[in-house]
Amino acid sequence: MTSIRRTATIHAPRDEVWAVLGEFDRIATWVPLIQHSCALPPARTGTGAARRVQVAQQTLVERVIDWEPPQRLSYTIEGLPPIAGVPVTTWRLTPMGDATNVEIVTEVANGRNPARSLVAKQVLKRLGLAADMMLVGLGTATGSDTP
Repeated sequence: MTSIRRTATIHAPRDEVWAVLGEFDRIATWVPLIQHSCALPPARTGTGAARRVQVAQQTLVERVIDWEPPQRLSYTIEGLPPIAGVPVTTWRLTPMGDATNVEIVTEVANGRNPARSLVAKQVLKRLGLAADMMLVGLGTATGSDTP
């Protein structure tokens, strides 16, 4: 398993941060990298919810596998080349007084295949940049200082 981890302190209470993050299908409203996002039936929130995300010429489907408001959200990312596998991204929100520590961890199973390990590292590099942008966008959407 290969992973990346990003953290930021957002100067807003955890419930306010979750209010933005928990509108799962609306990520395009606060992440400039994403041109479009929409819910896929049947659920908009909770475990099993899914969204379609358009990033440049790539379409991804993200499916919620863990939903624990207001502290944790995990989802799979489908639509990458098969050799990349299916990354899992987990958000953790920890209250810190009037602020919230936000952690994003993305993991990719790379197995023992050297080619897959190389691809996993490249995928995680790009997903790390996306995580950085998501943290900035989440801070902006909550009216916080940029993390």
